[in-house]
This record gives sequence, C-alpha cells and structure tokens, in this order.
Amino acid sequence: MKFKKSLLIGFTTLSLIGLASCGGGGSSSSSVSSTTTTTPTTELTDSEIYDKVLKEFYTAYSEALDTDILDERYAKMAIAEAKLLESGVMLPTTTQGGLYSLSRVAPYTFDYAKAGNDSDRFHQALVTKEIIKVQDRITMKNKWEELKGSGNYISWAKNYLETHNYTLEDTYNISYSSNPKTWDVLATSLSADSNAIINTYDGLVEYDVEGVLKPALADSWTISDDGLTYTFKIRQGVRWVDSQGRELSEVTADDFVAGFQHMLDAKGGLEYLVDGLIAGVSEYLETQDNFEAVGVKAIDNYTLEYTLTEKTSYFISMLGYGVFAPMNRAFYESLGGKFGSSYDSASSDYKYGKSEDTIAYCGPYLVSNNTANSMISYTLNPLYWNKDNINVKNINWYFNDGTDVTKSYTDFKAGTIDVCSLSSSTIETAKAEGLFDDYSYISSTTTTTFMTFYNVNRKAYSNSNDNSLTSSKTENERIATNKALQNQNFRLALSYATNRILYNAQKVGDSLATTSLRNTYTPGDFVRLSEDTQVLINGEEVLFKKGTYYGEIIQAQIDKDGYQIKVWDENMNDGLGSSDGFDGWYNVENAKSHLDKAIEELKDLNISKTNPIKIDYPYFSNSSVYTNVANAYKKSIEEALEGKVIINLVACTSQSEWLNAGYTTTLGSEANYDMYDLSGWGPDYLDPSTYLDTFLPDGNGFMTKCIGLF
Repeated sequence: MKFKKSLLIGFTTLSLIGLASCGGGGSSSSSVSSTTTTTPTTELTDSEIYDKVLKEFYTAYSEALDTDILDERYAKMAIAEAKLLESGVMLPTTTQGGLYSLSRVAPYTFDYAKAGNDSDRFHQALVTKEIIKVQDRITMKNKWEELKGSGNYISWAKNYLETHNYTLEDTYNISYSSNPKTWDVLATSLSADSNAIINTYDGLVEYDVEGVLKPALADSWTISDDGLTYTFKIRQGVRWVDSQGRELSEVTADDFVAGFQHMLDAKGGLEYLVDGLIAGVSEYLETQDNFEAVGVKAIDNYTLEYTLTEKTSYFISMLGYGVFAPMNRAFYESLGGKFGSSYDSASSDYKYGKSEDTIAYCGPYLVSNNTANSMISYTLNPLYWNKDNINVKNINWYFNDGTDVTKSYTDFKAGTIDVCSLSSSTIETAKAEGLFDDYSYISSTTTTTFMTFYNVNRKAYSNSNDNSLTSSKTENERIATNKALQNQNFRLALSYATNRILYNAQKVGDSLATTSLRNTYTPGDFVRLSEDTQVLINGEEVLFKKGTYYGEIIQAQIDKDGYQIKVWDENMNDGLGSSDGFDGWYNVENAKSHLDKAIEELKDLNISKTNPIKIDYPYFSNSSVYTNVANAYKKSIEEALEGKVIINLVACTSQSEWLNAGYTTTLGSEANYDMYDLSGWGPDYLDPSTYLDTFLPDGNGFMTKCIGLF
C-alpha cells in the first residue's frame, strides 16, 4: 500500500495574533540533544506504543486508502477518524476565526482556498482608508455568494466601496509574530516561512477570490485518460527578477523541475507530501540519485509534465502549495546550490535562501525591507506578468510578539495595521470607544484545527535545544504519568474533563467562547458524498445518502461504538450541520467514569487524591491571556477529576521557551511536556487524507511527534 504523506501546518494564536509554523517529517535524522534528560519508562518501542494506542485507527485508515471509489473512500476515512478520536491521543479544541474583528479590508478579497497556501496571497485585497461597517460587510458577503464563480465580484466590490464613501488604498498593513527562518520556500515546512515567501512567487495555478482554480504560470493543462499524467503549458514571457527588480531570465518548465528536485534534496518537510504520489520520488529520496526517473519532466521550454503513481482526484488542488513552487536553476547554482548527492546547505559557499536578497522572484512582490522583530515590507514587482490586475501595491508586516494584548487594537486604531481581532481584553474598550456596534463582525472560521496533545511516550524533561524548562517531577512521578497516558481510559478522562468553553473564553470572551470550538480533526463539512454510499459499520451495512457530510459518518461510527462524544450537530450552520460551534466532549460524569476504569486498569499506580497523576503543561506566562487559559484548564481538570490528576503549570517566560517545548521540535523524543496545546493542522489539499496522513506510523505522519512518537 502506498501512502501519500502529508505535511504539518501547525498554527496557533499568541494573544490572537497568528503564529504559523509547520514541522518537517517525522523521519528526520536529527537526534535528541545531549542535554535532554531521558527516562526509560517502558520496554516498548515507539512502533509498539503506536500499535497500542492507534491500532484501530491505522487498520481502518489502511482500508480506506485501499479503496478506489471516491465516496466509499470518504466514508471509510470518516470511520477511521472516529477511531482516531476515540483513541484519545489528542483532543480537538478550536479553529481559526470566529472572533470579533475590525477591518479595513473588504470581505472575500483574498484568494479563497480551503487548502494550500493561496489564501495567503494578498494581491487582490481591497483595502480602504476607513473602517468597513458591519452592515456593508454583510451586504458584500451576500453578494459574493450570489456572484461566486462568475468572475465579477472584485469589480462589483470596488464599485460598491467607492459609491459608499470608502477610499481605496494601495497598501495593506498587518501584524506578524514569528520571523521567517529562511527565504527558500522549497526547503521549509514552517508556515512562518511560507507565509512570508508566498507573495514573491507564483505557482502553476491559483484559486481566485471566488474559489475558482485559475491559470497562473500555467496558462492551460490537460489530464491523460488514465488520470496519471498532467501536462501544463507554461505561460510565455514571465520574467525572473532579483530582489532589486532586475531581470534575470524567462520562467520555463525547467524551473519547476529544478524546484522539485531541490525540494526533494532539501528534505525540509515538503517531500512527504509527494512521496508515493509522484513516480520515482520514493526511490530518489532514498538514494538522491537518478532524478531522471522522477515523474517531473520539462518536455520543452514551455511544456511541463507530472506523472503520478496512481489516479489522484485531488492532485490539482495540491498545486497551490509550496512543494510545487518554481526555482530559477541558474540563480540557485550561482549562489552555491547543487543537486542530488552533491547538495549541501551547510557548505560555506551555499548562500541560496539565506536572505530575501538570495532568492529570485517571479511573483507580484519584492521584499524591500526585512528587519527581524520589527518589520517586513513588500513592493510591487515592476516586471510582474499580471501587474495591471494588482489591487495592493505594497504590503507591510509589523512585528507583535503578543506580550501586550492590547497592541493589535491600539495599532489598528492608529491605522498602523488594517485588521485586528478583539480579545477579551479589548472588546469592552472597543465598545466604550464606539468601534464595536457599527464595525465589529465575527470572522469566518477556517479549515485549520488546533488540538491538545497527550505525550504517550515522554522522554524529554527539559527543552532539547537549551536544557530550559526542566520538569520538577520525581522519577516515580514521571514513570506513573507515562504509564497513565498510555491508557486510553485515562486519556479520555482528561478529554471529557476539559471544559473547552471555559478554556476558549479566556482568549475570545464569553460571548464567542463556542463559536470557534471544533469537535473533529477534519472539519465535518470538508467533503460530502456525491452518491449514495454503503459501508460496513461494526459488521452492519449502513447506507449514507448522497450529500451526507463527512462529519455525519464520523458521528455514526462513534455512536455505534458507544462513546459519548458529539462531533456533528445537524442544527448548526443554519441547519446545514457542522462539527463546529459547540462543545461535544465536556462531560464530568463521563470523565469520572473513564478515570475509574483507568484506575482499575492501572492498579499498581494506586491513583488517588493523595497519590495523583501529575501532568506537566507548559504555557506562556508573560501573556495574561495564556496564563488565564492555563489556569482555566487546570481548574477544569482538577475539579472534574477530584484532585486525582494534578496539572503542573510550567511557566515559559519567553515565547521561544514555549515554542521549544514542543512546537519547534522535530522528533517525538524531544517533546518536553505531558500535555501541549500549541500545535494544529491546516490542509494541503482537498481530501481528508491531508489530515489523517499525519497520524501514520513509523515517522510517516508528522503529528505523531506531537504525541511523543517517532
């Protein structure tokens, strides 16, 4: 069986400021730092522990991946996701959006895409000098629904704004909270990097503001009858330029071949997305030899061909992700870049991607300023092929590390940034200052899912990079916690005991505490059945009608298995149904029941109020918001489980300490926590496997590192 390995895009919000990053593949060759304290608490290997905690998921998911019929595949993936949720290795918590916000940017004027990076392309944004009133936003959103797919929304929106006393600007200003570590989009899986780079290059295709896939650097394409060969005609006359806007050469098909090989050589995390999907990739990753056998070919200067290993319905939706970005071969080589076994990014003469001046540009913007912890600025590329259709000529990013929870609001009022979300600390201020009633709106939720992870095989008890955040637990307490977290009933007790409404209210306020809650990993409405589909659920044939949402099938399996988890509510989303907007997990009686079962199964640990299990939970103590979140979590767990579980709040006095406890680690053995809630996942393409692949075994699924494995 061949698995299409996905890529983690872990997101979180620091005081409601987006911090995005994504981890590399679990098979990284990095080793645990010698300063890391390790505790051998079990004779089991990572693979044996994976089998212990996720065997039912993996068995069900393997069956789904072996299914050729698309609707049956979706249904079986939903069954597998039910098994994943029931395992209790993680608890879905929230998604992005669903917040009170203020904005000078018109709705639906960023590229609209459910997956990939296109939604971070800003060139179509309509930015106004004035704050946009909520009633105008409603009118514009309704018109978008009406015009969606027609190609007319942007022109209508411009006219609407101009005739309703708004002044269009050509600059977009936003905040950011994490500096890019590289400018080589093909050598990173950190969203902090890809978000900064994406506006500097174009891909083959691009989702427009109405969610329609449009030609970009490819002006046309064809698919072979067997669905295995995709042939793209490259747009002629597109120019590569350097950071000063000086012409380098024309964009050709070979630039996509060079980019793809470099991506495989760099092994920055992107390669797992195409391993087993593009012909020859698996073999090349093992040997870094014979790239000619890889299914990416320049047939001539303007003809590019991809050959797949099997028919893949969602392949075209993957092209909006950085893994398929082009790279100017000559420019790369001029900065010390080499290919295959000769690739060495540590070489003294390797300069490519080290700064914004050491990449070539073929997108709408050039980086004109990059000052760490201060500002990143972009200006229009003077030779951009589509510059006449660009609405935003300049982009400014202003750094905000989240320590001041009022900074975004203050900067927005001053006009320094053009959009901000209101936190529990600034909602009342906005009301008092007259900005709430007429201007605030609830932002749309996204397909990104954040989670609480339980470390089922903890080995690190201090941060692997600097030995900070050393656990205060005794050796016996470490052993007991590891053993408890390998018990399904114990993990479920923690999940059922988590009052996610109280938890989320600390970030967004009581009135929006449920809006951004998510109860599944894959959003329940991510896909739906196109035909009536019959599958086995616990040995019984069950028919799901055409139009059934993915989340409904997850719920059907959970109900059959007898778990008291609600992941789909047919009454949400105006009666269309949703997995968001309610807490379908929190249940104190269920928590106590599962803890009682765990105590019986873990008799040798003698779990009690006088001998509790202690859970280390790192949090950002310099943020009042996240301090409140941590205390809400502690209160919820300890009260529900009657003191038989104690949450050790591990204070991280800097953002880097917090991130290094788990978010920036590359191996499960480096995860310095028992519970962590600073990671999540956004989809790379339009298929549930983009989520579920992240829990594959043996280092093939990156999310397993978040539960301490591989």
